[in-house]
Amino acid sequence: MEHLDLRNAVHIGHSTGGGEVAAYVARYGIPQGRVSKAVLVSAVPPIMLKTEAYPGGPPIEIFNGPRAGLAANRAQFFRDVAAGPFYGFNRDGADVQSAAIDNWWRQGMMGSAKAHYEGIKAFSETDQTDDLKTITVATLILHGDDDQVVPCKNAGVLQAEILPNATLKIYEGCSHGMLTVNAEILNPDLLAFVQS
Repeated sequence: MEHLDLRNAVHIGHSTGGGEVAAYVARYGIPQGRVSKAVLVSAVPPIMLKTEAYPGGPPIEIFNGPRAGLAANRAQFFRDVAAGPFYGFNRDGADVQSAAIDNWWRQGMMGSAKAHYEGIKAFSETDQTDDLKTITVATLILHGDDDQVVPCKNAGVLQAEILPNATLKIYEGCSHGMLTVNAEILNPDLLAFVQS
């Protein structure tokens, strides 16, 4: 951003990337006028893990399952998550898109096994409440009500309560991977927000 001297940018992040957007905008984007808006899509903030402040989150044991899956057979883990809860392909009547599964697997296998393993701690245990409180730019929150990975009530709904300038849009029946499998629904909303 500084090198290119970008200003009034719109930052859009999905899932853990939404946490990255929140962290960046809170720390660097606003004082320098570099960020005009933010979009959090199925994003993990404020925190996924059950804590005293957020008793609705899942306990640590839930996150130990993915850790074990990654350590035991990373290739199978990436296949199973994509074929199941990520895109909602485990739901009755789902339109299973094998190319989306293959692409998600490909992206996962290109990454670092160590980073993926440690990333579970980062996306589940990092409390970003203060980041959300700091963000004053208009922020669009998009979340599916059938998100099995980052449940809407523990993320999108809480983000809307914490962010001072937020708009929450919940998509009925949409999964965590809705940016891919429901792009025709989300893209017009993203474009309208960016252009507004």
